[in-house]
Amino acid sequence: MTAMTRCLDRPGLMPRLSAHHLLRPRLAGPLLAAQARVRLLCAPGGSGKSALLAECALQAPKECQVYWMPLNGAALTPLDFCTRLAQYLGLRFIDEATLLLDLSRWPNPTWLFLDDFCRLPAPELDALLDRLLTASSPHLTWWLGARRRPLCNWPRLLLDDELLECSELSFSAAEIQTLLAPGQSVDSIMQFSAGWCAGVRIALLGDGHPDKTLLDYLQHELFNTLPAPLVDAWRVLAHLPRFNQSLCEHLFGIDDGAQYLNELQTLGAFTQPWEGTSDWLQVFPPLARLMRNAPWPTKHSWHRRACQWFTAQTDWQAAFEQALLAEEYELAVSLLQHFSFEDLFRQQNAVLLLRLHEQHGDELMLGSAQLVGLVTAALLFAGRFEQAALCIDQLARFAPQPTTAGQRYLLARWQAQWGWLLHLSGDAGRSREHFLEALQALPESAWTSRLMCLSGLTQQALLRGELDVAQALNREALCLARAHDSLVLEALLELDHAQLLEQRGAPYRAQSLLETVQAMLARQRLKAGPLVGRIVLRRGHLALRQGQDNLAAECFEAGLTMCLQSQDKRVLYGFLGLALLAANRGDYARAFIQLRDAERLMQQRHVPDTVYRAVLLLVSGHFWLQQGRAELTVQAVRRVLRHFRGPCAKQAPPATLELIPRLEYLLVLAEVKLGCAEQPITRLNALLDTSRQRGMLCLETELHLVLGEVTWQLGDPALARRALQAGLALAGRCQVQQAIRELRLRAPGLLSELGMEPQAAPVGAVENPLSQRELQVLELIALGNSNLEIAERLYISLHTVKTHARRIHSKLGVERRTQAVAKAKTLGLMV
Repeated sequence: MTAMTRCLDRPGLMPRLSAHHLLRPRLAGPLLAAQARVRLLCAPGGSGKSALLAECALQAPKECQVYWMPLNGAALTPLDFCTRLAQYLGLRFIDEATLLLDLSRWPNPTWLFLDDFCRLPAPELDALLDRLLTASSPHLTWWLGARRRPLCNWPRLLLDDELLECSELSFSAAEIQTLLAPGQSVDSIMQFSAGWCAGVRIALLGDGHPDKTLLDYLQHELFNTLPAPLVDAWRVLAHLPRFNQSLCEHLFGIDDGAQYLNELQTLGAFTQPWEGTSDWLQVFPPLARLMRNAPWPTKHSWHRRACQWFTAQTDWQAAFEQALLAEEYELAVSLLQHFSFEDLFRQQNAVLLLRLHEQHGDELMLGSAQLVGLVTAALLFAGRFEQAALCIDQLARFAPQPTTAGQRYLLARWQAQWGWLLHLSGDAGRSREHFLEALQALPESAWTSRLMCLSGLTQQALLRGELDVAQALNREALCLARAHDSLVLEALLELDHAQLLEQRGAPYRAQSLLETVQAMLARQRLKAGPLVGRIVLRRGHLALRQGQDNLAAECFEAGLTMCLQSQDKRVLYGFLGLALLAANRGDYARAFIQLRDAERLMQQRHVPDTVYRAVLLLVSGHFWLQQGRAELTVQAVRRVLRHFRGPCAKQAPPATLELIPRLEYLLVLAEVKLGCAEQPITRLNALLDTSRQRGMLCLETELHLVLGEVTWQLGDPALARRALQAGLALAGRCQVQQAIRELRLRAPGLLSELGMEPQAAPVGAVENPLSQRELQVLELIALGNSNLEIAERLYISLHTVKTHARRIHSKLGVERRTQAVAKAKTLGLMV
């Protein structure tokens, strides 16, 4: 994207940057500041090498001569290259030896730019370049732009600190933001291009046909430069998620496969390491996606051959995916025999299982008890309870088993699956019976089923407020998962653990736990996307509870996207979180749109209303109360509470442990506002006593604040003050800022009227909420130290530093490092 023009203050021709060029000091800065004598930009076509080199050339020091030598990727002979180089430098060319001597004696500071060095393998030319780099004067700085890495002695230059190499030239999201036209979004541009410069430029054209333009670009810049066999091989590889030499030899032949792969790598044909590994490659994802979306008649046969190779390697996940792409559905189902419950949470397996079940029905999908279990789990995950019930009943087809032990195992599996269906449907009593009976009958070898029964019992104990029981069950299940080295199931159980910590008034500990678990999952080769979606949503909930709205918004947005992709019914909580954030800003129109979208999606996916109706009405009731529409809250809450009272009372959804007491106190608040409440203080005190006995500190905090609000409205300011003081103290201890914010939204003048609105305290007049170690960390933050530097200074782990920082933010009610330092100074905690 550069043109040549004569520059008045430089000899010869200099590049002229495009009118659309965006300066990138993030990349140019290190290149310009480097002391290295050779600066190599090696990246595929369209990466912006020429533009970046031109940007640097135009910023050369005044005393420095600049020579720009455009090579246009041509395969020159060594003689032609020497002749042209001498001509550009103003030297009289005699022979190579004379040129090398002249370069070794070069007297003045000079930058020499070789733009678009030879694109095809040229050993003789590469050897010449190596000799030129070795012999040239220290005053001569070489700037090279190339699609392939010339065969030079780069290690020697690197060891001598004479080489700076740059290969990652993509635009950042912030840089793309500055280029956007109205109606364009960073996310859409990044999804199309992954920051690749040519892709970004094509996406920004806004011509409505970016895929066609990109295909044309690919045809000219790649396909026209490759031999036909390499083009065909590249198309095949673009349809595969990953490949290596062995797979290429299986696909293209023993000799040709290795040769094709080596040549594509050498030519910089948009191949790159797969997920940071050294033994696997992939085609650049935006281009791979483009090729997969384009029609290609022979793709099924290639996917079939890839499936054969992955099967031989016992890579069941990749073999299953390739069988589906080859439309070999019976083969794909047969490969599922190698899958376990853990695999449901990997890749897009849950969605693929649901799709297979929809398209091919029971006859193909339910041929074994193991398949029934997988499909049932996927259906429960998505919230399709009616279909799950029909699926579980299919286990009867495999009875009786030939042995008593086999029959007992089959029955126990049926009980475990039916127990989960009842649990998610709100039938706690029968579900508990099934779980307990299944645990008695399941053999030790069926540890996954035992673990899931323990998880179900853990969630039921949490819903009953039996936190000690829940902790014991959760610990037993975690020990089982760790004993079998199942990080995926361990992470699933840590979600229960995080809810337990939150109930005990430690949301910051729960947040730290989930961040650690998510980081552990990110290091796995097979991504647990569906599970990570749930973890991110729970992190958003915890961040919101602690008043960290920016972090909460990021988590809710990311978790919502992931759960939509995996068809997880918990996507509901992404919408709810965004609705609560909108209400915090006073944007109730947006908040109700989020609730409407959540309900619409649940209905479209045929999720039973027991999963979402009560939760939606609870949040709606909060919003109506904040808007002064208490009558709507009363109507909705009275209607929904009928389902949770009496002999046939339903259990609350497992992801919303405080649903029923929150509905109860919300009803009291609304009835008091309307003047129709019966014994409101008695009812709230009963809820408060229950939460206190159970050790549910976060709920106790909310109830104290609600009691203060109700007694204030009933004309008892003394009791209101005592209740609010208790609530505010507990909120500070547990970092429950959202409860205080909701109080302000319901009763804006309450805390001010009672003189309880927090005020900035004079220096030294406030109790220090930070521990000594947290204060040490904050002081080092104030001095500008990074987390890694703090870890080294204090001899603690990086993870511990992050945990301290998160707790500091939570205790001080801030979201950024700079805010924490400023708040601490305001409070007199540090100078």
